[in-house]
Amino acid sequence: MLVVMKKIANALVALVALEHLYILVLEMFLWTKPAGMRAFGLTPEFAEQTAVLAMNQGLYNGFLAAGLIWGLFRKHDRVPVQVFFLACVIAAGIFGGLTAQISILYIQALPAAIALAAVLLARRV
Repeated sequence: MLVVMKKIANALVALVALEHLYILVLEMFLWTKPAGMRAFGLTPEFAEQTAVLAMNQGLYNGFLAAGLIWGLFRKHDRVPVQVFFLACVIAAGIFGGLTAQISILYIQALPAAIALAAVLLARRV
C-alpha cells in the first residue's frame, strides 16, 4: 500500500511540475502568439505591452517546476522539498486567484493542494 501511495503522490507532483513547465512556455515564449493570447484572454496590444512581465512570471513558474522535479529525484529528504515547492505553488495560486483571476485557484492551487495531500498521506501510510 505504501509503495502505491508513494507512486501516486510522485505522479501528482510530476503533473504539477509539468503544468508549470507548460505555463513557463506560455508565458515566456507564446505570450504574444495566438496560443498564449487565447490561453490568457489577451488582446495583441496588451500582450505586446506586458511581454517582458510575462517572461518574468514564466521564469518563476520554471523555478517552481525545477524545485518539484528536484524533489522527485532526491534519494533522501524528498518529502520536505516536495512539501516546500507545493506550498509555494499553492501560495502563488491563492494569491493569483485573489488578485488576478479566480480560475487560478482551480488551475494552480487545487492540483498542488491535492498533490500535497497525497505526499503527506503517503508519508503516514
